[in-house]
Amino acid sequence: MNSNKISCIVVDDEPMALQLIEGYVQKTPFLELKTKCDSAIETLRYLENEKVDLLFLDIQMPDLTGIGLSKLIPKSTRVIFTTAFSEYALEGYKVEALDYLLKPFDYEEFLIAATKAKDWFALVKGSDKETTSADKKFLFVKSEYKQLKINLNEVLYFEGLKDYIKIWLKGQPKAILTLMNLKSLEEELPKDKFMRVHRSFIVSLQAIDVIERSQIIIGNQRITVSENYKPDFLDYIAKNSLD
Repeated sequence: MNSNKISCIVVDDEPMALQLIEGYVQKTPFLELKTKCDSAIETLRYLENEKVDLLFLDIQMPDLTGIGLSKLIPKSTRVIFTTAFSEYALEGYKVEALDYLLKPFDYEEFLIAATKAKDWFALVKGSDKETTSADKKFLFVKSEYKQLKINLNEVLYFEGLKDYIKIWLKGQPKAILTLMNLKSLEEELPKDKFMRVHRSFIVSLQAIDVIERSQIIIGNQRITVSENYKPDFLDYIAKNSLD
């Protein structure tokens, strides 16, 4: 990947619109097309494992709308909405979209919106996100129509369940359930305190009681370290073990 380019995905359930916007992206020098998706669900699955800067995102799609998807993606991934319905404009800006393209739009309009994204990324370039997250002591999460403050030093582990996460805290018999995915959460957590060890688990490193072969034991919970995440975990263990 060219680090000077903005990586992006085109998302639209209409084949002609998907093809048109794909062509616009490919002729724009500072954009790099990672993939194209015909549904929000497909996009969400892709983003679980891949980091992307920008989505050109249709709003009205089956199963999960573009607005709904925009609330689940990592904060570092920005959105330019594309839709045939002008009444979505206000709602689009409520979720902090970079811009809004009303179909049908031509390449000039597309390029203006894409350039706005380029300018935004230029402003934030050089900011050290990992340093920022390292200083983070708490998170606010939505649960049961409330914003709950989660102190990170009280977290045992996070458990992913499709589009939801269970947050298990010290001394609490029940988990907190919030609408989020592990990929977006992972980007917000201090890297020196939390580690993803499985597709469905992020653990607090300080909460680990025992490591037994390929399993982590936290209280009464056993969590298997999967093959994809084992190298990073073993490296952490090696750096923190006595010879």
